[in-house]
Amino acid sequence: MTTQNTVNGMLPHIRHTMVFQAPIQKVWEAVSTSEGLAAWFMPNDLQPMVGHEFHLNAGPFGMSPCKVIEVDPPHRLSFRWGKDWTVTFELKELNKEQTEFTLIHSGWDANKVTEFGESHTIVRDRMDQGWAKLCKSLGAYVEA
Repeated sequence: MTTQNTVNGMLPHIRHTMVFQAPIQKVWEAVSTSEGLAAWFMPNDLQPMVGHEFHLNAGPFGMSPCKVIEVDPPHRLSFRWGKDWTVTFELKELNKEQTEFTLIHSGWDANKVTEFGESHTIVRDRMDQGWAKLCKSLGAYVEA
């Protein structure tokens, strides 16, 4: 059960930051290309162009519509996911072989439900745990 504070129903963003032992360009390719994203997240048809509409293959939940809203290589990629969410990947080069990666998943509203009828509050907690695992998978992928 969530114990997060809400302001006008808005729940806190999901935010995960990790440091990877990998050059920024390698991490960028892992988050900004269809092949890279599929290696650690889910199958997709992403193209890193503002306005590009694509889908994430969410398995039993079907194809989730997305739209790229910001691309700043190799530092930032943002996309709308479904009707309410925005996912942002931020990269910061710490040195030639280290990259700080931050994932931000926003758009959580305690007064809303997902396309599948589940409350944002419940799904947010599940997704927070899922993103923690996925960020570790991304790290394993880029550090290999």
